Amino acid sequence: MNSKNLCPCGSNSSYGICCEPLHQGVPASSAEALMRSRFSGFALQLNNYLRMSWHPNTRPEQLELEPGTYWRRLEILSASNDAQQGQVHFKAYYQEHQQWHLLEETSKFVFENDHWFYHSGNYQPQILKPNRNDECPCGSGKKFKKCCLSLQINKL
Repeated sequence: MNSKNLCPCGSNSSYGICCEPLHQGVPASSAEALMRSRFSGFALQLNNYLRMSWHPNTRPEQLELEPGTYWRRLEILSASNDAQQGQVHFKAYYQEHQQWHLLEETSKFVFENDHWFYHSGNYQPQILKPNRNDECPCGSGKKFKKCCLSLQINKL
């Protein structure tokens, strides 16, 4: 990804000043910053970063990202942290094999050794079935029929 492109996390900042520094090893400043960088990590298929930003006590031995999964939009509903722990409630919209999904989760983060780590979360995955005239789940602000639905139809 070009560093001048908008960051996948939805911050409206360029990737180069938003999540890229974290992906390159700069510590996150807050639980929300780490959550945003992890979403971008999923969007950019950064397996190593995702594993390293996961707390060692809960980190899976392997992390296989599905090749047909495209993370499209992150919506932060609430975020808070103190000096030792944090919590982020978010919705993440993604496509998997032409089907839209929503993952809503409240994630727990811990601050150890001068770094934030994702610890755990209670997630609620859902299948989305947007109608032609609904707002597109990608967050463009356009109607689904004028945005991602037309892209799907063109790929067929």
